Amino acid sequence: MDSILQSIEDWFRGLLVSGIMDNLSNTFESVNNQVGQIATEVGQTPANFSPAVYNMIRTLSENVIMPIAGLILTFIACYELIQLVISHNNLANFETWIFWKWIFKTFVAVTLITNTMNITMAVFDVAQHVVTQAGGIIAGSTAIDDSTLATVQSTLEAMDIGPLLSIYLQTIIVRFLIYILSALIFVIVYARMIEIYLMVSLAPIPFSTFGNREQSMIGQNYLRSLFALGFQGFLIMVCVGIYAVLIQSVAFSTDIIGSLWGVLGYTILLAFTLFKTGAVAKSILHAH
Repeated sequence: MDSILQSIEDWFRGLLVSGIMDNLSNTFESVNNQVGQIATEVGQTPANFSPAVYNMIRTLSENVIMPIAGLILTFIACYELIQLVISHNNLANFETWIFWKWIFKTFVAVTLITNTMNITMAVFDVAQHVVTQAGGIIAGSTAIDDSTLATVQSTLEAMDIGPLLSIYLQTIIVRFLIYILSALIFVIVYARMIEIYLMVSLAPIPFSTFGNREQSMIGQNYLRSLFALGFQGFLIMVCVGIYAVLIQSVAFSTDIIGSLWGVLGYTILLAFTLFKTGAVAKSILHAH
């Protein structure tokens, strides 16, 4: 009778150990894949991320927004000419060179608005170069090696059924929460790219304001916002690098439950910091 009960106990223990190891492996595989995908996605330009969406945005910008920007540019050019003419004591001290000044400023404004898409893409080309260089320096993986998993399995096999059942239930909870956080990280990364597409679609309008000193603040702030979105990818890479280092510091062989919840805490921290990267980038570049 005792041998039968012992066999049942060993079978149930093996079942729990197998379930726990499966949960741990799938959890870290999911996290590692998601983090690796972050490094890949943020290093792409809008044109490479989704060529179909980029072509649609470019067509809308050039055919729908560009005429509106042309009207704004015409109004600003006329307003600038009037201001130049009346600025010299209401035509009392009239000078002809101001027309050359106006022609030059208008020429620069027209050149900027006709090359809007090239300028905006150049911003993200620079950001892509920075992210790519950072990816070569920030090297880290959230994967747990086989030796660590073997040590964890040996530790589990020496435990009683009660603690094993508790760990099994906690691994299910943590695995579910990790999947939710992985989906949240996916949303953060893709939301950044959608924001870039939205910004690019309206690019001709802020570019049309560079012909006037007062109104050019709109265009300057727009360029700062573009650079903030571009360099947000660099900050995301820094967050991923920090996360990889923290995950590798987790020691599963000593305290499995504490380490498991520690990984969940680090993943929550990663999601929170990814949320903050946009605000940090805009704050540094004084974009609003």
